[in-house]
Amino acid sequence: MRVLSGIQPSGKLHLANYLGAMRQHIELQDGNEGLYFMANYHSLNTIQDAPRHLELTRDVALDYLAMGLDPSKAALFRQTDIPEVTELAWILSTVTGKGLLDRATSYKDKIAKGISPSMGLFNYPILMAADILIYRSDIVPVGQDQVQHIEMTQDMAGYLNRSVGREVLKRPEPRLNEAFIVPGIDGQKMSKSYGNTIDLFDPPGQTRKRIMSIKTDSTPVDAPKNPDTCNVFAIYRLLATPEETAALEEEYRRGGMGYGEAKKRLADVAERLLGPAREQREKLMADPDYVEDVLCDGARRARAIATEVMADVRDACGLATGKDTHR
Repeated sequence: MRVLSGIQPSGKLHLANYLGAMRQHIELQDGNEGLYFMANYHSLNTIQDAPRHLELTRDVALDYLAMGLDPSKAALFRQTDIPEVTELAWILSTVTGKGLLDRATSYKDKIAKGISPSMGLFNYPILMAADILIYRSDIVPVGQDQVQHIEMTQDMAGYLNRSVGREVLKRPEPRLNEAFIVPGIDGQKMSKSYGNTIDLFDPPGQTRKRIMSIKTDSTPVDAPKNPDTCNVFAIYRLLATPEETAALEEEYRRGGMGYGEAKKRLADVAERLLGPAREQREKLMADPDYVEDVLCDGARRARAIATEVMADVRDACGLATGKDTHR
């Protein structure tokens, strides 16, 4: 089964990125054909500082490799190394009505947050559809907030297939993770735009400090507490073992434990995950040639698929090119 996903290099990756996407991607690399890319065309909508953009793109690659992505099992690459993506995006735009894009809730949400209403942001669903369809992806791991984009991608595949009279593009399906919403330190959804994140690769002291600042209610230490409404427990259960989660839940309901102790336990399980990854990331930073080789090899594997799909699309659309142009 071919698994495809991308992540925008628009800021430091944080726990919600890991729990909502990266962890699932890494789990799926076993027994599947994984294609994972840094969506650096998409991030131009918010990052237009060239050195910063290059740095963030490199950082996403480092983060994935440090957290456990195995380049012998899954292809890791830059979106910009696959020129067929933007070619397919244009072709999809010729068969996609504006009304479909007008209904995109993510566009409205981003505008409401003050992001400039550029055509790049408006056309985001078309480029995302091309990202997915160019590899004839079977499944796309996404959070709940991205399901609409997969549905739009399915629509666009149908538009083109009907337009050319044959099934040239494959219909992908979403795969949801249980971690739909990870709370930030203020209780809102963890997001770079809210400034409430727990970043993956901050120094351990800074990570612990952020965890200790998570917003909780004023229930006294001796009183029972509701784990179902606690931001600390919501994150803990996503990182801890089932046995650890059950034990902490029992202490919540019994009472006699303060939120400070719960935060310390969360910091401990977070460090259990992030400590070894932090060390691995430092080794990778010292070997930039290896990281670049991984990305180039991933792009070679991904482009072999994209080239074949794009040749089929051009043929179906009657688009002629020189015989050596796309070799």
